[in-house]
Amino acid sequence: MASTNAATQQTVNTIADHQFYKDVIAGLASTPKHLDSKYFYDAHGDKLFQELMNCEEYYPTNCEMEIFTSQTAELCKAIIAGGDAFDMIELGAGDATKSTQLLKYLIDNKAEFTYLPIDISENVISYLNITLPVTLPGIKITGLNGEYFDMLRKAASISNKRKVVMFLGSNIGNMPVDVAQGFCRELHNNLSKGDMVLIGVDLKKNPKTVLAAYNDKEGITKRFNINLLERINRELGGDFNTTQFDHYATYNPETGACKSYLISLADQRVKIGSETISFQKDEYIDMEISQKYTAGQVDVMAAGAGFKPLNQFFDSKKWFVDAIWIAA
Repeated sequence: MASTNAATQQTVNTIADHQFYKDVIAGLASTPKHLDSKYFYDAHGDKLFQELMNCEEYYPTNCEMEIFTSQTAELCKAIIAGGDAFDMIELGAGDATKSTQLLKYLIDNKAEFTYLPIDISENVISYLNITLPVTLPGIKITGLNGEYFDMLRKAASISNKRKVVMFLGSNIGNMPVDVAQGFCRELHNNLSKGDMVLIGVDLKKNPKTVLAAYNDKEGITKRFNINLLERINRELGGDFNTTQFDHYATYNPETGACKSYLISLADQRVKIGSETISFQKDEYIDMEISQKYTAGQVDVMAAGAGFKPLNQFFDSKKWFVDAIWIAA
């Protein structure tokens, strides 16, 4: 029995050393409670997000895909710029469905570049390293698994070529406005003068259209949020009863903030590793923000971070923009 207890304690200590555990405990011990949305993306979370992108109400993917398929030549012309060799770096690459449109065009037009996808999901990077050389013959690829800025610094150490950084899918919207501005400044700090950013941003539109995208009738968004609790159970020894939490989404058309919450349906206590977290009935966990902007605000964000706005590419509904910024 003593050896069993020692092994259990060792497991608890090992879990406690993980950054995931530290971030979860810090977030759930805060007032109000919150969880970091970057942890949505384990293997099951990746799969659910793919389902979400394909559901009827979730428009951002289709809008950005329209830009990439209908304006491929114009985008690539801007990316190639003077024709020098460059590194194309994608932050949060996912399955690279959208960027594949650009990659194929660049390869077909003999552009000299290396593709460096960056993702926190090891599953994603493994998938890209295996599949892209098959689907895009001739591609030079070096997948980087880790945090964005750590991997940007690693990319800079690998090569001194001009950098073209893609941050697509309105991932910038997963941060409050002040945090997003700080992120863009830090991005600028990790680039050299003349480097380029291609950033996808979801635009303000009819509030009902926005809210439906994060409260789909099939309940995929709910399952996507709940999966983070299930991941805590799987990886950190948590005992969340996920049936005791419900999903709630809200959108403020004035601020442009669309937010997702999980609501506790009862007074309850959840054990995670050696910690116990108490929830009151109707207490919420702040799960995610999906911030929307105007096209003018996108230019302001660029300038505030030290970039020069170069161009904006819109879908036919003007629901989404892919903007090109140059590091000044």
